[in-house]
Amino acid sequence: MTTDYELVVGLEVHCQLATATKIFCGCRTSFGDSPNRNTCPVCLGLPGALPVLNAHAVLLATRAALALGCEVHATSVFARKNYFYPDLPKGYQISQFDRPLATAGVIDVGDDATGTRPIGITRVHMEEDAGKSVHDRFPGYTAIDLNRAGTPLIEIVSEPDMRSAQDAGRYLRQLKQILEYTAVSDANMEEGSLRVDVNISVRRFGDRQLGTKTEIKNLNTFSGVERSIEIEYARQCTAIDAGREIVQQTMLWDGVRNEIRPARSKEGSHDYRYFPDPDLPPLVLTQAFIDAQRASVPELPRARRERFVSAGGPPAADAEQLTASSVLADYYEQVVATSRDAKRAANWVLGVVLAAVNARGGSIAVPPVSAERVGALIRLEADGTISNTAARQLFSMLLDEDAEPAQLAEREGLLKVSDDAALIAWIDEVFAEMPNEARRFLNGEAKLQGVLLGVVMRKSKGAADPRRLGQILAGRVG
Repeated sequence: MTTDYELVVGLEVHCQLATATKIFCGCRTSFGDSPNRNTCPVCLGLPGALPVLNAHAVLLATRAALALGCEVHATSVFARKNYFYPDLPKGYQISQFDRPLATAGVIDVGDDATGTRPIGITRVHMEEDAGKSVHDRFPGYTAIDLNRAGTPLIEIVSEPDMRSAQDAGRYLRQLKQILEYTAVSDANMEEGSLRVDVNISVRRFGDRQLGTKTEIKNLNTFSGVERSIEIEYARQCTAIDAGREIVQQTMLWDGVRNEIRPARSKEGSHDYRYFPDPDLPPLVLTQAFIDAQRASVPELPRARRERFVSAGGPPAADAEQLTASSVLADYYEQVVATSRDAKRAANWVLGVVLAAVNARGGSIAVPPVSAERVGALIRLEADGTISNTAARQLFSMLLDEDAEPAQLAEREGLLKVSDDAALIAWIDEVFAEMPNEARRFLNGEAKLQGVLLGVVMRKSKGAADPRRLGQILAGRVG
């Protein structure tokens, strides 16, 4: 029974660094180019070609490690990881082994419900990517595209601290946010910028020794990670209950069939015959360089969420949504700066603004209405110059018109009307148009007040003061 066994999960995340060129040569890293276009003697592993380390890749890798709370080591060493596969042109991958760039980090996946839940990060090391085997281009053949060969990566290896698929999902979502906030990577999983290997084992509750692990390779969706963990956990528990031995092996996830299948026996580090790369000297970082990268790390998502809430802004759930990306959080802060009303700003950004973004199939990176104009609109609503209804009408106009909200409100006659004579005139017109509803309302059917008020608001094009309108309507009853 699965309830008898504890799940133990560790993740290896391969993240493409946001460089324009590869880690050891000047070839482009752009996605979607024609096959084998971005190659040269260095990334093809031709005799006599020597690697030269990309300084920008080192900068980004260092910044990522610091953002993850790691200790960045002054000296790290590149090693050759030897294995033979068609898309690895040199017959080895340049990576780091016993002396990685950074170690001992942490991501806290806890929340208000679960409390503190730290997941340790064992190491962050730099490496190059391999090429890509293409199995569906030519019937009966496998094609090789080496555009990705030599693309700069960092591998982020967690401790086996996760105890559920949900833990893994939370860890990955927070990790992705940190990488995006620090501009280390675009973390685009569809394009392969973020790929996950999942290590899974089970043990009986109370045991301290880890069970035999299996590894699920190259997952590129959060849902795939979570579902594959659940399926492999159940498989291992069933096998142990049946008296079968768990074999250390590499597995592949089939998201279409919702199943896992074995690929090959799992290698150990000794199988790769690591040794220091003779063509690359040790990577030596000065303390001044490390300090400069530490200073460049921006306010991270968790800290930003906590600041939003503690500053009297949105509740925790809304703050979580607002900090989903640094672009959205920046936009929200710009709206707050103009409107001077954090709660209204949160409601507008998460409601009307994002609805407009989604409806247009766009992105908040190119907002449908600038943050300054949304903030000015909220200010008009907050100080009573326009009604909530009028504010939303104006927002719809601002989607297609580059105007200031105050000027647009005046031009369209949407400035709030609180004058009793004007309000009474609108009410009288509505009563004349809806005599049955008016009579029932005046005879005490209070639920019709909202209906009548809504019709008056439409007649006034949202300009009527709804609070004063309600008072006048209520005064007519009885």
